[in-house]
Amino acid sequence: MKVLLVGSGGREHALAWALAASPLLSRLFVAPGNAGIAGVADCVPIAASDFPRLVGFAVETGIDFAVIGADAQLVGGLWDAFEAAGIRALGPSKAAAVLEGSKGFVKDLCAQAGIPTAAYRRFRAPEPAKAFADSLGWPVVIKADGLAAGKGVIIAASKAESDKAIDFMFEGGFGNLVDLGASAPGRTEIVVEEFMTGEEASFFALSDGRHAIALAGAQDHKRVGDGDVGPNTGGMGAYSPAPVLTPALEAIAMEKFIRPTLAALAARGMAYMGILYLGLMITKHGPKLVEYNCRFGDPEAQVLLPRLKSDLLTALIAARDGMLGDFDLRWSPETALTVVMCNKGYPGTPEKGHVISGLEEAAKISGVTIFHAGTEWRGDEIIATGGRVLDVTALGATVAEAQARAYEAVRCIHWDGCFYRSDIGWRALKR
Repeated sequence: MKVLLVGSGGREHALAWALAASPLLSRLFVAPGNAGIAGVADCVPIAASDFPRLVGFAVETGIDFAVIGADAQLVGGLWDAFEAAGIRALGPSKAAAVLEGSKGFVKDLCAQAGIPTAAYRRFRAPEPAKAFADSLGWPVVIKADGLAAGKGVIIAASKAESDKAIDFMFEGGFGNLVDLGASAPGRTEIVVEEFMTGEEASFFALSDGRHAIALAGAQDHKRVGDGDVGPNTGGMGAYSPAPVLTPALEAIAMEKFIRPTLAALAARGMAYMGILYLGLMITKHGPKLVEYNCRFGDPEAQVLLPRLKSDLLTALIAARDGMLGDFDLRWSPETALTVVMCNKGYPGTPEKGHVISGLEEAAKISGVTIFHAGTEWRGDEIIATGGRVLDVTALGATVAEAQARAYEAVRCIHWDGCFYRSDIGWRALKR
């Protein structure tokens, strides 16, 4: 079976690594890929945003199945484009991907379906948004209603900060707010919601449009600095399983969140097929929805997939073909922990272009796998080209063991300006 994977980050390297192990696979192509992905697949120099060329390549090459890694392509309708050309692909469709494409839509769906979430309102102008933020008190959460590379949320600690955040978003900050179209041409929308106190965790499921099966849970580290300080990022590290997600809470995640959401989408004519990523806040009043995403998380994929003992490709095909009713997956009881290594300047404007050393030494450490996020070959050297550059993942019998192995590998790797958090896994260890 010929498979095309679309994307170039750490999540896509983890997906390529898992797909490459499938007995169903005859050849794996990744567009555009990166320096690490080139070690397990054939990289194709087509941008993930170039839908016509991606579809053309899939048709010309005889691709049997396509996997779309990132949110922008799903929200933009790449699944629809593949399917229209006769290429089977893992969704969701553009219509169903609104679950990630619009935070306001998700909040309304929760209110209508009785899914627990924070109090909120949607706004198309700054002044009423500021008044509502004032009524909630501080801290308060300001969200861009669209894709923003995982960074479109500002937690404001004061009136001055919330006013500034609201103005920033309406002035074009993050650049990806929802265009309301003919009803309000040129206008954008934000969501203002109450700040929830608790512990955040990620839970993943796989849906075929009628059935849903649980995958696994993880815990991300969003803030750039040790101790969870500084601005939000796309993720600085993660581990799985997450002790906060007990078996009882995972059952609640399926019954109170995943299944009602899928039913609500189906009732709107948007049957959801694909990965469903549930962001939960575990509060003193029980779990509440933070957000939904319509793909594997990044860096959560880098800790989920090393624990998966079943064939990933078989599972994804079953989801596409509506065959998950009697499907099951096996998971390793080990802990996987990943540390994200970044370029100086991230999550702002990162420095780029430095040579990475120590990768071979790091990869020799038992239980360690290095996933590339922002790298490319320059001659016979690997160059750091992204904000997030490498995801150093380790397996261990405990969180402490996985953490020790991951950081042992991290200390082998160097390039000018690299940095990383030194406390990934701290919540689990504190328990």
